Amino acid sequence: MATSGEKLAASLEALQNVQSGNVVRSSSLSRVHRERLMQNDFLLEVVKGWYIVTRPALKDGSSTPWFASYWTFVTSYLNDRYDDDYCLSSESSLHLHTGATVVPRQLVIITKAKGTQKLNLPFDTSLLIYQDSNNFPAGRVMLNGLWIMDLPTSLCRVAPSFFRQNAADAEMALRMVRDSSEILRVLLESGSIAAAGRLSGAYEFLGEKQMAVRIMRDMTSSGHTIRSVNPFDNTVPFLSSGVRVQSPYVARIESLWKSMRNEVTESFPPPSGIPIDQEEYLRRVDEIYVNDAYNSLSIEGYQVTPELIQQIRDEKWNPDLLESDRQQRDALAAKGYNLAFRAVKESIRKILAGARPSEVVAADHRDWYSQMFAPSVQSGILKAADLAGYRNQPVYIRGSQHVPLPQSSIVDCMEALFRLVDDEPHAGVRAVLGHFIFVFIHPYMDGNGRIGRFLMNTMLASGGYPWTVIRLKRRDMYMSALEEASTRGRISALARFISEEMAVK
Repeated sequence: MATSGEKLAASLEALQNVQSGNVVRSSSLSRVHRERLMQNDFLLEVVKGWYIVTRPALKDGSSTPWFASYWTFVTSYLNDRYDDDYCLSSESSLHLHTGATVVPRQLVIITKAKGTQKLNLPFDTSLLIYQDSNNFPAGRVMLNGLWIMDLPTSLCRVAPSFFRQNAADAEMALRMVRDSSEILRVLLESGSIAAAGRLSGAYEFLGEKQMAVRIMRDMTSSGHTIRSVNPFDNTVPFLSSGVRVQSPYVARIESLWKSMRNEVTESFPPPSGIPIDQEEYLRRVDEIYVNDAYNSLSIEGYQVTPELIQQIRDEKWNPDLLESDRQQRDALAAKGYNLAFRAVKESIRKILAGARPSEVVAADHRDWYSQMFAPSVQSGILKAADLAGYRNQPVYIRGSQHVPLPQSSIVDCMEALFRLVDDEPHAGVRAVLGHFIFVFIHPYMDGNGRIGRFLMNTMLASGGYPWTVIRLKRRDMYMSALEEASTRGRISALARFISEEMAVK
């Protein structure tokens, strides 16, 4: 007779054979397998007939599996139900064109048929699907498996409020258009006078006078009377005049830095400058090591693997981890942190001696990472290739609506980050935004928080600020401040938080 472990292993094997990404249709699994997997917290029902894969080790009610699987679910559900007879709304399309990283509370979809409905999804998210066959967009493209409006169509159809409420995304989208003819084709076909005046005014505000003039001229030549209207509320653009956005992710990093830096300078004490007694500064860094290491160590992640299936089959699976395994993991993490801390201290020594902070962290942060995980490689837990560079697959942040940038954009975004650090004169801004943007990018599979705090403290040292410990007892406040910056674009809470922690003796 099969043991409970063998039965669960058999269900997991069935799950592995039918799952598409992290999404599973109920029809692809037997009722016995579904019930067993749900009972053991390997499946979470999204809507009737649709599930996502999760894992028992996550706390009950964790949003991580859902936010990690959101776009895979949406893609699978829409393509299965509507085939190619759907399209995301102009607003939702623009967010995807500009590389938005936040899982939306509501995604709006236009369909050719099947009526209107609101589909409530986990964690206060939803799909609003409505039928509008008469206004179904002709200009569509498929992006990451989803049918969305092409960029010119999205800009011509989006509501005026989008430019006020999503100014950074709107500016990036406008700067991604390569030639006025792309927009004019849509405007002339639709005869949209209001959209033409809005886009002409938007380009004029951005300093793109040729684009503005061409829209006005060609619409006028076609018999339309156009009045140019600036749809933006902000007083200055986020990006420099003449910039053409090649990568929306790089542009997002640059606009975040520009829009946030004044918030930091208003919430953060001014730097005192490189300390005269540099050895004394480094001695105090040594003194704080134990406290810093205790507070900073953490790890997270989830994945259903063949190894886990075999572990369950052999009755060796423990969702709470064996005590010996936990102790080994903690010991390796502590040893790696010690090695990385020493490497960071040497980076600080270079900066105190006069080296450019941006050049030091750009060159040394990879060494911090390799030192942090060297013990795990030596013990055989990680492969040596895992330390070769930035991640080559998606990663997710537990409990966050922010989805880190795709791996294909990491190198460009990291180069942009260090360029921004180099251009920034205020050490406090370098520390706060350097830390935030690093974890926003999330360039590694693990250790991003620890490396981000090392980066923060290296930049603090460049301004004479003390090494600052983010205390475990204030973790919730810290994570909340990071989430506010990532999902709402407000950095003042994080700047104040770091300033408060810096003042703790």
